[in-house]
Formats: sequence, C-alpha cells, structure tokens
Amino acid sequence: MPDAAVEGRGRFAGQVAVVTGASRGIGLATARRLAAGGANVVLASMASEDGLKAEAAALESRHGVRCLAVAVDVAEPDQVKALFRAVFQTFRRLDILVNNAGILGDALIGMIDDATIERTLRVNLHGGLHVLQQGARLMQRGSGGAIVTVSSIIGTRGNAGQLVYAASKAGLIGATLSAAKELGPKGIRVNAVAPGVIETDMIAHLDDATRAERLQGIAMGRLGTADEVARVIAFLVSDEAAYVSGQVLGVDGAMVI
Repeated sequence: MPDAAVEGRGRFAGQVAVVTGASRGIGLATARRLAAGGANVVLASMASEDGLKAEAAALESRHGVRCLAVAVDVAEPDQVKALFRAVFQTFRRLDILVNNAGILGDALIGMIDDATIERTLRVNLHGGLHVLQQGARLMQRGSGGAIVTVSSIIGTRGNAGQLVYAASKAGLIGATLSAAKELGPKGIRVNAVAPGVIETDMIAHLDDATRAERLQGIAMGRLGTADEVARVIAFLVSDEAAYVSGQVLGVDGAMVI
C-alpha cells in the first residue's frame, strides 16, 4: 500500500482539520493522513499534552503544515468550547472535522454499573454531540466543509456484552443523519464510518479465544488496520466525495455479527 506521506499529496492543502481522539489508533492514523495531504491539523485528545505536542511537531516537520495539540475531554462541554476557540484563534476557520474520540465499556446486561453507563455515554455520545455542534458552528463561518463521525458496526448491528457501547454508537449515527439534513443547505457534508474489528489499543484486552472468534465472523479473514479506516475518512472529507452526505459507510471486511 502507498505510504500516507506520499498518497494524495496536496489534496487538503490549506485546509484546517480537527481530529478528536488523535493520540492513537484511528484518530492518529487520520491526523497523519490529512497532514500528508497538506491539511493543517488540530490533534485533540485526553492523552498527555506533551505527547500530542511531540506528534504535532513531527507532522509539521515531515509535511510542512501547521499543527496544534489540544488536551481535551470531550465529555466536558467547556473543554470542547475551549478547543474550538483555540482553533478559531489560531486558524480562523475549520474545513474538516473528524469526530472520533470514544471509549469501550463491555459488560453483560444486569452487570453494567452506573459509572460505566454514565462515562461511556458522556464520552461517546454526549462528547460526540458537543464536538459536532461546536465544530459545525465554526465551520458555518466559512464556505462549508465536511464532518465524519466514527461510529462502529456495533452501533448498526449490536453485539452481546456491548449494550451501552452499542447505544452510544447508534446515537452517533442518528446524530450524523440529522446533521446531514440540517447542515447540507449550508454547504457542510456529514457522514459516518462504522468500523468493524480494527487492530488498535481498544481491542488489546481481547484474549486469543475471543480474537479467534471475531476473526471467524470476518469474511476477509483478518482484522482491519487503523490506516484502512483513515483512508475511508480521508475520502469522505475530500472533494472526491463532494456529493456524498448522510451516509454510514462500513469498514469491516464483510463482518457478520
């Protein structure tokens, strides 16, 4: 596969992108791909700000773009507002928003504690709504843009042991479809990706038996990679998808749940 540093060079030149959950996995792969395409990228994450700054500096050095690192917990509305104030103060615009931050909370029905319900919904759903609203507000000050929400195949099909996670990701899909209808007249496209089982830190806790079971349900016979999801996100926010909005695109290797 072509390297992100050379693929699509310049197709996002001059644009400003915000990626939440950008410290690892799909978020980091997406930030790198957008920077490789010439975008100025804001990396937002709950991770250590020092680590984010190091990644931002590396992207600036490698691709000649401007990058900003912002530590933010998307579950906190005031922190989300501060994130987009920083974007406006630094760049005065927003063209691309990748609404990716999320956490995983697995437990069987009847065994789910209140803290898991509250935190999972606050980060995945409430946080996604906060980010979408503030990002769209800034995006409307310009000539339009593109938003991609990272949901999950679990949000479209459900899965045993993932009641709360499924509810949070399904909620993001509903929000995506509604936002596409409302923001379309303003020149803003809104889509979602629904990844299947992707080789990231989020599934590092799975034991060998569970991983083997998941693989049996994937027609392509392997796990996906973060960069494979990032490629789809990059397509959806690019001009190549100029007439694509209100869609939920699975990136799951033909996974059956």
